[in-house]
Amino acid sequence: MTITLTADTSVLELVEHHPETEAVFERYTKRLGICICCECLFCSLKDVAARYELDLDELMARLNSAIETDLKESPCA
Repeated sequence: MTITLTADTSVLELVEHHPETEAVFERYTKRLGICICCECLFCSLKDVAARYELDLDELMARLNSAIETDLKESPCA
């Protein structure tokens, strides 16, 4: 099952339906020194961006890219 990615999508909902996005959050963990999946699991993407002063459009573009790449590489796609 896939979900539509919006600024209101929660981190939990996103990684639950698109586990490939966890790698994007891990890159931010290295950059910020804080685990977004641990600290903000129930937060929306817009809340994460505001809390850590991230560019929401960039975050969503990276997450969308991870989802699209996974869909292209999936044998069922």
